[in-house]
Amino acid sequence: MFERAGMQNTGKAVKLAAAAAKEHNITHIVVASTVGDSAREALAAAQKAGLKLVVVTHSSSFKEANGLQEFDPALREEIEKAGHRVHTGVHVLRGLGRAIKDKVGWSDEDVVAHTLRIFGQGMKVCVEIVAMAVDAGLVPCPGNVVAVAGTARGADTVIIASTAPSHKLFDIKIRHIVAKPFNF
Repeated sequence: MFERAGMQNTGKAVKLAAAAAKEHNITHIVVASTVGDSAREALAAAQKAGLKLVVVTHSSSFKEANGLQEFDPALREEIEKAGHRVHTGVHVLRGLGRAIKDKVGWSDEDVVAHTLRIFGQGMKVCVEIVAMAVDAGLVPCPGNVVAVAGTARGADTVIIASTAPSHKLFDIKIRHIVAKPFNF
């Protein structure tokens, strides 16, 4: 448990993730990373522990409709050359739902996202990146993964979850909460 949310927890979060994966015989860690800070820390932890890393980035044009990809391209190349994967795709709880919300004020995806945020922003993102990684064929399904995400920048939430694709989102089960912020 972290006292408060934020990027100051990133190093500890990825170490806890690697330890949880080893303890539960899980081969894959799925990490959310916007620009690359969390991915860089996770890469070191995954390599040290002999785990497979899947980094899930923001979709392109996440902030503005300009095609911009925020994730560091040199780090993407480094991660992929090391035999790991970086995935950029449509966010399960944002894509079409955001378009609907912008037109009518709410969407089903928005209700699910807000419900998951009861446990913190990192929990919502953990569930989302598990589904995104399955949709992209980057993690075993069925199976279990360790997911790492955070609140704004950095990582502060670590879970063990079963895997399922986005069209079966409610089949994802949070097996264990390894760490999350107390104050978020």
